[in-house]
Amino acid sequence: MKAVGLTRYLPITDSESLRDVELPKPEPGDRDLLVRVEAISVNPVDTKIRRSKGPDHQEALPQVLGWDAAGVVEAVGSKVTLFQPGIEVYYAGSITRPGTNSEYHLVDERIVAKKPRSFDMAYAAALPLTAITAYEAFCDRMGIVFESDSVGKTVLIIGGAGGVGSIATQIAKIANLRVIATASRPESQSWCRKMGADEVLDHTKSIPDQLQRLNCSTVDYIFNTSTTEQHWPAMCEVIKPQGRICCIVDTTKAVDLNALKRKSVTFAWEFMFTRPMYQTDDIVEQHKLLTQVARWVDAGMIQSALTETLSPINAANLRAAHAKLESGRMIGKLVLTGWPS
Repeated sequence: MKAVGLTRYLPITDSESLRDVELPKPEPGDRDLLVRVEAISVNPVDTKIRRSKGPDHQEALPQVLGWDAAGVVEAVGSKVTLFQPGIEVYYAGSITRPGTNSEYHLVDERIVAKKPRSFDMAYAAALPLTAITAYEAFCDRMGIVFESDSVGKTVLIIGGAGGVGSIATQIAKIANLRVIATASRPESQSWCRKMGADEVLDHTKSIPDQLQRLNCSTVDYIFNTSTTEQHWPAMCEVIKPQGRICCIVDTTKAVDLNALKRKSVTFAWEFMFTRPMYQTDDIVEQHKLLTQVARWVDAGMIQSALTETLSPINAANLRAAHAKLESGRMIGKLVLTGWPS
């Protein structure tokens, strides 16, 4: 089968950083689906892992990246109960297994859902990783209950124009939250409003000062998709007593958790690969939440964050996609479709 892999962890400007390769077609294990991949999306985790071990590290076999896909179930393992061959699916896979940048891919059925009927493969592939991240951040980490006590409460989404921020804004509106997003450029601020943000701030300027001008000096929830330590002082200042903060980006410097103590603030990390990585008892929750997201999509409550499509799926286009993400100016999601004939 065709795939795009790496054997060395190189800068994306190096033509050897991602290469077209041929690999054996895999066979499904007990709970696996063998999916014929038709579209993939690129996420910051792809670029991070591609750089993770340094240019001198050499892999004996090509490593396949990619953790967003939409495709068709080709075959199923002996213990699969949720799917049959021929079903169109979407999912984000597991960071501990080969990625989706291949014609055929194995994935545990419990982290897969049927593709939204109203989305084609490209639009569906732009959705799963970001949707899982945002949904788990709101529900599992910050304890937000849909159609319950969220009315009148406010969430600050730092980094609202990226893939995760785009879907997080829409899920927050479904939860009846007032959404204040941040973005630094006119075009990214416009995108946040398109996604449903009620207000948009510039995170390169003082967030507390801008909130004061909105007569909203504190917020109930903060979901930070950007650099954690950069925004830590502002988050500590504007979170309400007994509020909740969730972050998804690793810290490179120490942050002072004691700053949250007087307010009894809850802080949590969200890492959407936790359930598949550790095979948690509730791993099937990702199947359930992606199924719910598909319902919202088909009901017209969620729009895709897809902003750019490249075709076919090959090393050259994946290098271009990685470079675009690494530029730090990506709005929404970038998807690749179709394999070379």
